[in-house]
Amino acid sequence: MGVLAEDNKQLTLIYNSETSVGKQTLAYANASDKKLLSIDISKTKVTGTQWAEIASNLGVNIGDLVDEDHPNFVKNFGDKGAMLSSEDWIKILQHQPEVLKGCIVINGKNRLVITNPSDLVKHLGIEGEDIPE
Repeated sequence: MGVLAEDNKQLTLIYNSETSVGKQTLAYANASDKKLLSIDISKTKVTGTQWAEIASNLGVNIGDLVDEDHPNFVKNFGDKGAMLSSEDWIKILQHQPEVLKGCIVINGKNRLVITNPSDLVKHLGIEGEDIPE
């Protein structure tokens, strides 16, 4: 078993409440009938081990979780992102949570990156009328 639970009855959402995608995805997740564990990375630090596990389970490099076009990333790193180590990417996610590319959803063994909140609705099969405004 990994660091993050793999429970089919629980939905784990890793998001940033300071982004519109994060806020909207949280609203959709709350409409699910699954138990919700929401981790707001603007308030709660995700460990390096957890970031590594998340990336591994998504089948991506840690750097793939970072929006390299985000103004804060460009300001600090320019186009040097490709030359960063895994440890560097983890530090970026820990100290600049706003550069996370969307939200990460974990449901059992299923993991996905959500960049469009309505994609969560499609994934979970949530009815539109149940979604809070």
